[in-house]
Amino acid sequence: MKWHVDGRMEGEMMRHPVDSLAWKNFDNVHPSFALEPRNVRLSLASDGFNPFGNMSISYSMWPVVLIPYNLPPWMCMKQTFFMLSLLIPSPTAPGNDIDIYLQPLIDELNDLWDVGVETYDASTKQNFCMRVAILWTINDFPAYANLSGWSTKGKFACPICNKDCSSFRLQNGRKWCYMGHRRFLPIDHRFRRDKKSFDGNEEHRAAPKQLYGEDVLHQLDGMEHITLGKTSKNKMSAKRKKEHVELEHNWKKKAYFSNCHIGKPSFYITIWNNAY
Repeated sequence: MKWHVDGRMEGEMMRHPVDSLAWKNFDNVHPSFALEPRNVRLSLASDGFNPFGNMSISYSMWPVVLIPYNLPPWMCMKQTFFMLSLLIPSPTAPGNDIDIYLQPLIDELNDLWDVGVETYDASTKQNFCMRVAILWTINDFPAYANLSGWSTKGKFACPICNKDCSSFRLQNGRKWCYMGHRRFLPIDHRFRRDKKSFDGNEEHRAAPKQLYGEDVLHQLDGMEHITLGKTSKNKMSAKRKKEHVELEHNWKKKAYFSNCHIGKPSFYITIWNNAY
């Protein structure tokens, strides 16, 4: 569990999440946490699957798994070290109601961050106060919407572009189409001047502004937690249209993760970057 401090190789290559900027930024923001190498860095993964192996049967089982990233790369992603914290059974996906199931888990994680728990270290034969932090979430795009609260559908579907998402609706197909990817290329890239292969226009815009945790929290100011429970599709559609007009972004709820005390800005940086 102390490999990320004692055992890893220093270098320019990224071999483990400990080499990432998010990990290093977290250490800079929370130096007291970083001073104790035995404190645990976790990732939270969740998604739905059909437990019966029969796609003709409608059923959605949602495990919520915690993954310890203190371990070396040849161990941390082994099933042996996965911690199944929740198992949500339902004929349908929990959707926004996943916050109800996550509430006790988040409460425990807050306690482990704020207070910690007395733990026995077998290597030193001493007790110490172990604290825990969640650095990442792992999920696909639809599950990302349920966990983060940012809808991955509609005009502003891209969480990285946020309100600067480049999209238009196809008149005949009635689908949202997302272009504007050339904005992320170097300013002198030949694709930026290539009209014929793309939408008939040159691309001179800069990449969207990178969001930080404080920016995300600022957008969430004033947003109430969603009313949990299933609502009719007509009511939900009317509500979403109203939110688009008033808020001009794709936040559909203030996720229960916003109650986390684990350094909110740092946490939202990692959950935000998880989109790609």
